[in-house]
Amino acid sequence: YLDRNRNNMRKLNEMLADLPAFCSVFFIGIQDTTTPLTRLNYAVDLKLFFNYLVTYETAFYGKEIKSITMSDIDGIDAQTIERFLAYLSYYDKDNGEVFTNSERGKLRKLSTLRAFFKYFFNKDMLKANVASKVKSPKLHEKPIIRLEPQETAELLYSCETLNGFSEHQKKYNDKYKIRDNAIISLFLTTGIRVSECVGLNVEDINFNLNSFRVTRKGGNQVILYFGEDTAEILKHYLAWRDTLNAPKEERALFLSSRNKRMMVRTMEYLVKKYALVATPLKHITPHKLRSTYGTNLYHETNDIYIVAEVLGHKDVNTTKKHYAAIDDDVRRSVAGKVKLKQD
Repeated sequence: YLDRNRNNMRKLNEMLADLPAFCSVFFIGIQDTTTPLTRLNYAVDLKLFFNYLVTYETAFYGKEIKSITMSDIDGIDAQTIERFLAYLSYYDKDNGEVFTNSERGKLRKLSTLRAFFKYFFNKDMLKANVASKVKSPKLHEKPIIRLEPQETAELLYSCETLNGFSEHQKKYNDKYKIRDNAIISLFLTTGIRVSECVGLNVEDINFNLNSFRVTRKGGNQVILYFGEDTAEILKHYLAWRDTLNAPKEERALFLSSRNKRMMVRTMEYLVKKYALVATPLKHITPHKLRSTYGTNLYHETNDIYIVAEVLGHKDVNTTKKHYAAIDDDVRRSVAGKVKLKQD
C-alpha cells in the first residue's frame, strides 16, 4: 500500500511539471481529503482539459498549458465545459491513438472539474463555480454480469487442469496455474478488489484463524475470513512460492514471472485468460468475480448489510448492484405461474 502511494505521488509530481503553477495549490489543498491515486487521476483529467482548451478554444489559442493563468480559468463558462464533454466522445492524442469516453468516463472528468472549480471558488480565486452549472451525463445502467454456479466450476476447472488451452499455452501456464488458482479462488470466496489482492503480503495471511488483513480504499485495514477450501489452496500456493528464487525482501503474496509484486493489469489479464475458455460469451473481470461473490453471499444470508460490510461498501445502495441480478432469478421463478387457461 505504501509502495503504491509513493509511486502515485512520484507520478503526480512528474505531471505537475507540465501543468499550470496554480495546480500545485489545488493538490496541496485537497491532500488531506483524497488518496494519492485520486489526486493522480485528477491530474490526468486536468491535463486533458487544459490540452483541449489550448487546442480547440479560441480564447486559449497560442497558449502553452504551463502559461494558463487563474485569470484565463475565470473566463471559462459552462458552455466551454459542455463542449469539452462533447469532445470526449471521440478524440485523439498526440501519438494519433483514438480515445472514446463512456458516460461514466465523462462523469468522472466532470467530477474532477467540479472539485477543481469548487476549490478555487471557495478560496475566492474564481468569480463563479461554473462547473456546478453543468448537468451530469445521464448514466444508463449496465446489466450486472456474474457467473452462474456451473460457470464458476468451469472457471476453476480450467485453471486447475488447463483444459481448453492449446499445447503452447499449457506449456507456459502450467508453471503458474497453482498461483492463478489461488488468486481466482480468493476473488470468488472473499470478494476482494483486484487492487486489494495485489497489495497483499505474505504476513497478511493468518491460517490459525483462516483470515487475512486487507487495506481498503482510503487506507483503512480490515480483517476478512476464508473457508477451509480456500485455506488449502493458499497453503498449496505458499509452498510453491517457497520454491521460487524470490528476493527475501519481496513480501508480496502473489508474485509475477519476474518474482516481483504483480500489477493490477496482470491480474486482470489472468482472469480474462481463463474466463475466455470457461465462459467465452461473458466478459469476466476481477470485478465480475466480486459481483459473483456479492450475489452468492446475499443468496446465503439474505442480509444486504452483511454483504455491504464484507465488500467494504460505505453506501448500502452500492451493494445492491452486486446482487441486482437476483431480480432475474425472481422473474424466472414466476414464469408460467399465470396461465392463459385454467386446468
